Amino acid sequence: MENPLPPAEELVLIDRELIQLDARRHFLLNRRAWLLGAQAPHAWGATVRPAAPAQGAEASGPGAQNVLLVLGAVLLAVAALAFTLVSWGSLGIAGRSAVLGVVTAAALGAPVALLRRGLRSTAEAVAAVGLLLTVLDAYALYAVGMPEVDGLAYAAAAAAVLAAVWAGYGGCLPALRVPVPAALLTAQLPLPLAALAAGAGGLDMAWALLGTAALDAGLALLRPGRCSRWAGAAGSVMGGIALLTALAQSLDAGSTGSALAPSVRLAAVAVLALVVAWRAPGPRAAFAAAGAFAAVAALGGPFRPELSPSWAAVVYLAVALPLLGALRVSALPEPVRRGLALTGAGVAVVQAALSAAWVATVLLGRLRVLEEVWSVTTPAPVAAEGSGSAPLVVLLLTAGAAWWLVRVLPGRTEPGVAAVVLGWAALFTAPVVLDAAPGAVFAAQLAVTLAAGTLALRSAAGAGAPAKAADGGPAGTAPVGDGVPAGSGPAAVTAATALALRGLAGIAAGACALAGALSVSVAALDGRLATFAVFGLLGAACAAGAAYRPAPVWARAGAAALSVGYAALLAVALGALLEWPVAWWAPAVLVVPAAVAALGPRLGPVRVAAEVAAAAAGLLAVALAAGDAPVLALVLALAGVVCAAAAVRPERRAAAGWPAGALFLAATWVRLAASEVTVPEAYTLPVTAAALAVGFLRRRRDPLAGSWTAYGPGLAATLLPSTLAVWGDPHWLRPLLLGTAALGVTLAGARGRLRAPLLLGGATLAAVALHELTPYVVQVVDALPRWLPPALAGVLLLVVGATYEKRLRDARRLREAIGRLK
Repeated sequence: MENPLPPAEELVLIDRELIQLDARRHFLLNRRAWLLGAQAPHAWGATVRPAAPAQGAEASGPGAQNVLLVLGAVLLAVAALAFTLVSWGSLGIAGRSAVLGVVTAAALGAPVALLRRGLRSTAEAVAAVGLLLTVLDAYALYAVGMPEVDGLAYAAAAAAVLAAVWAGYGGCLPALRVPVPAALLTAQLPLPLAALAAGAGGLDMAWALLGTAALDAGLALLRPGRCSRWAGAAGSVMGGIALLTALAQSLDAGSTGSALAPSVRLAAVAVLALVVAWRAPGPRAAFAAAGAFAAVAALGGPFRPELSPSWAAVVYLAVALPLLGALRVSALPEPVRRGLALTGAGVAVVQAALSAAWVATVLLGRLRVLEEVWSVTTPAPVAAEGSGSAPLVVLLLTAGAAWWLVRVLPGRTEPGVAAVVLGWAALFTAPVVLDAAPGAVFAAQLAVTLAAGTLALRSAAGAGAPAKAADGGPAGTAPVGDGVPAGSGPAAVTAATALALRGLAGIAAGACALAGALSVSVAALDGRLATFAVFGLLGAACAAGAAYRPAPVWARAGAAALSVGYAALLAVALGALLEWPVAWWAPAVLVVPAAVAALGPRLGPVRVAAEVAAAAAGLLAVALAAGDAPVLALVLALAGVVCAAAAVRPERRAAAGWPAGALFLAATWVRLAASEVTVPEAYTLPVTAAALAVGFLRRRRDPLAGSWTAYGPGLAATLLPSTLAVWGDPHWLRPLLLGTAALGVTLAGARGRLRAPLLLGGATLAAVALHELTPYVVQVVDALPRWLPPALAGVLLLVVGATYEKRLRDARRLREAIGRLK
């Protein structure tokens, strides 16, 4: 009882309870009458039992009763229609009047007697037939007595009379539920039909619809109860149609004068909707939102014909944004405040989304620079005659509104994120829209990008580090009392919410900074000086952000990766400036991974991100050198040196050691291919001998060293190039020698239980054998019928499927045997 309901809502609840009580009383009275009748035979000594429900009954008694009543009412209605439309002309005027009067009076009077006997459902069905008969009476009266009267005008008058009669009939018999809703629905027709009869256009029809909606609203406000729901629903439909009609007329207006009349009607809709939202029960916020929308359209409509579409959007936004101030007006009911604010926010969101799409097109337009880098061309203006500044104004207005909402709604994250994103978009595109000089555009956009990056780091740092509470302790910890754990009070919730908001705003600022950096970097490719200035400044800023220790690790890691990327791009730009061949840009790019590998542990928590970016720079260097085989061999060798230098440190031995070996081997192969060497064994066998000797000594000093570490690189240095050379050698000597050597290596690995010689030698031997058998396999396949290979494949699949489990067991044993090797 601390929060009592408004009188209107409380009356609705009381009416609902009374209706339920009436229904329950009616059921109990019927049950009492049946029980009294069932007890009568007991007075004479007879035993009477209630009839058991039929076996397998699928419908309850009331359900079957309702079906029968509905069917009866429908049949009577069909019969009445057939009589009126078909058999009407066979009777005289007296007979017609007598038949209609008697039947209608009987149908409307029968429910009185039926209600007295407790037959409410039957009374409802008969009353529905009686209401239909009144409609037929009205039609008969028009067809016989007034055929010269206009049909629409007569229909409007008849609808008004029928609505009044049905409402009075329902008032006299309140137990019936059909007459009052039927009267309300019929009452929606008189004014629209009268407007149509008078030849009214769209605006006059809007007035008729609005008048009907006003009558419905007045009924819902003055007579709360069961009929208020029907009146509210009907008024909502009519008011919505009136709103859409007036809005369409306002948007089609060609001048300010022609837009005034629709604006007046929109204003009337707004007033009606706000009055209903203030007083009526139900979805008050929805009514308030509809009224606010109509008010925005009414105020902005007269300005729209005289402005371009973009500036008309600014006008509508300027009208809608003050609606957000309803959140601070305590005199308004809470649903009304929420509805007004939702309309203002909805209009702002739509306009901001359209402006953001425009910003995206502006930024994507810079990709044209990639068609001709360093051409020093001035980009074309974004929009002619300053019309492009309208989206800029929209962005500024919505950003300011979002920033105001941050203070009004401290527990919401959306306003803060929207303020950051929209503010960045407005400031970043302002120099382009205002057609400033290229240098001024770069300076302004770099400043905005750096400011967004600084905001991202500082916000993330504030969200990740515990702030100080008022009592000197960390934020989010409330004073510990009796049985109250620390950090569980309202102060903890407020502090946690503030930190979360700062974190989300920081993420949004970081995304904006990244987008701005990419856009400025692409635009800087238009000139040499701009490229070095922008890349250098952004790279240095990212390096400074990576060194900003209060920021969380993820933010610093992203800044470190970007700084490495910009350093690699500067190396590429330097090679282009010096007019080196593209392949020779790669050694300059490799300086960046070398610097990252040299710094190593000094990078701290951003080391992994920097090394990943350095690996990407190494791939870029390899791609640049791919067109020149000798340079590619040099680049692969230098990359191998960098990886080997990183592998010196124990924590990077496993991650960089294997790539170093693979790069050295690839460099060797590329160098041999570039020199057109047809006998690679002359170069690989000395390396293999030296590597096997070093591995043998390593195994003697460290018996726990694996065979892959000791013998794998040396064996692979010869076996792999020779295997590739075998497939291009048509002679028999190389396959024979390689197969013999591979067999010896395999047997040596099996004897010494060494995994590397066994697998490398076995794989090489299998490859040589396959090479030797390939011509014969081709001959056999050509000689076989076409149907035989598919048949053999099918048989093989069946055999494999039948022995699948055994093959898995054998494969498991083989894997375990290989796993026991050294």
